[in-house]
Amino acid sequence: MSHTSPDHDTYSVGVDFGTESGRAVIIRNRDGASVSEAVTPYRHGVMDAQLPGGTQLGKEWALQHPQDYLDVLQQAVPEALRVSGVAAEAVVGIGIDFTACTMLPTRKDGTPLCFLPEYESRPHAWVKLWKHHAAQPQADRINALASARGEPWQLRYGGKISSEWFFAKSLQILEEDPALYAESERLIEAADWVIWQLTGQENRSACLAGYKAQYQDGHFPTPDFFGALNPDFADVVRTRIQHPLSQLGDKAGGLTQQAAAWTGLKVGTPVAVANIDAHVTLPAAGVIEPGRLVAIMGTSTCHVLIHDELREVPGMCGVVPGGVVPGLYGYEAGQSGVGDLFAWFVKHAVPPEYHQQAREEGISLHELLEREAATQTPGEHGLVALDWLNGNRSVLVDTNLSGLLVGLTLQTRAPDIYRSLIEATAYGTRLIMETFEASGVPIVELVIAGGLKRNQMLMQIYADVTGRPLSILDAEQGPALGSAMYAAVAAGVYPDIFAAASAMSQVKLNVYTPNPAAQAVYDELYGEYRELHDYFGRGANRVMARLKARQQRLQGQKVETANV
Repeated sequence: MSHTSPDHDTYSVGVDFGTESGRAVIIRNRDGASVSEAVTPYRHGVMDAQLPGGTQLGKEWALQHPQDYLDVLQQAVPEALRVSGVAAEAVVGIGIDFTACTMLPTRKDGTPLCFLPEYESRPHAWVKLWKHHAAQPQADRINALASARGEPWQLRYGGKISSEWFFAKSLQILEEDPALYAESERLIEAADWVIWQLTGQENRSACLAGYKAQYQDGHFPTPDFFGALNPDFADVVRTRIQHPLSQLGDKAGGLTQQAAAWTGLKVGTPVAVANIDAHVTLPAAGVIEPGRLVAIMGTSTCHVLIHDELREVPGMCGVVPGGVVPGLYGYEAGQSGVGDLFAWFVKHAVPPEYHQQAREEGISLHELLEREAATQTPGEHGLVALDWLNGNRSVLVDTNLSGLLVGLTLQTRAPDIYRSLIEATAYGTRLIMETFEASGVPIVELVIAGGLKRNQMLMQIYADVTGRPLSILDAEQGPALGSAMYAAVAAGVYPDIFAAASAMSQVKLNVYTPNPAAQAVYDELYGEYRELHDYFGRGANRVMARLKARQQRLQGQKVETANV
């Protein structure tokens, strides 16, 4: 098989498991063209209020049902294959990406505990989605202990680990449901679990372990460290995690007979090692070298870039050698609420007359608000917001922070607030970029991926606020494209991801450039954002944390009463 242009077209399948749905694409290996795609919405969605059986959940919980992931394999993949008209024999590989950290407890054969009737009413038996923040107390203790002991791995994560990550969530299971923890024989990323279901053998991704489970310099944190958190946690790696780690681009195995029947593909079709949805987007956009930051913008935003040297960056989500492409350091930061902010505002805070106007014009509320807000000049609405409605992932790493809107008057209207929330997320991205650059990781360009790239006002605001040109990933399903590229590497179509990116990546360069006049105003407004950011996020003012603690305490009492 040729490494540059196959004599006969071959194809790869990329499957992107998102927050609300999973999508499969059929990609032509010769040039990265998308031949077809199919989407399967998760039937159970995000479970943040109660389990399917009615058990009530506490504040900051976010769970999922693993059957929804199997539905994607059984529905979206065969549908994409059917629509494409491509013969199963021409599909040489399949790859997946996933939100992370999204994890679950299983038996040693991979059976999720929530599939077992005796555990289906136990919240900790279910998948903890990436935005499950109820493990913040455990994350706080992990951070405090790591700081007190001077754990060297802590600096690789900007000084703090997140409540969203693997060991915080695992420790929460142990401490809140120790009997269930004792029954768990594996704790595993959902991405690796899906690979297990496809290949019939357990496989762990070094990328996922590096960013979400503190795997650095060839090992996880020590049993002594885990035991100092909780004596029953000392052996968590040896008993529930320890497994050889596979690198990106490796072949995890081949499709089992069952998985082939699910997907419509051939038995033995190569399966690539699992990847993180944000990270796999970089090669899809042709970003395989330093200096270009890729912002994957959806419900949240992940900021990922590559550098040839190791740097310690405050508040980053991690730096891992080979974590994005081989031979280079992959850096990650992020904002835990972006599209979710705009969706929250549209769902809960827009007056009825806007709903009526949108219906009459046959457009969405987002389109209407964007159109109205786009007529404004920077600063015209007089507002500055903090983008922390879902906490702060970078650079403060604090889920106890919350949203703030300053400048409200009786003249403030819905489009004003909508625009101010967009601007707030742009300010947050600029702060992340400045933090990287101050730490010796230069950024010369922004590359935007994800669904929000279609919002032209938002894109121009990001160019004006950051002062950088914006290039656009020219693929509707960027992560799925990247997963298909890694599948092509695992199948041997290309020798490495660099060659695959050269042939298959899709990007439009410099689609948006900064407007100097707008940029000057945003420089001033960004100064106001920074003052609010530091006052509420870095200083002694902990009003946001106190308000949230009181809310969680009162809501927790209500949940306990409801489940009695």
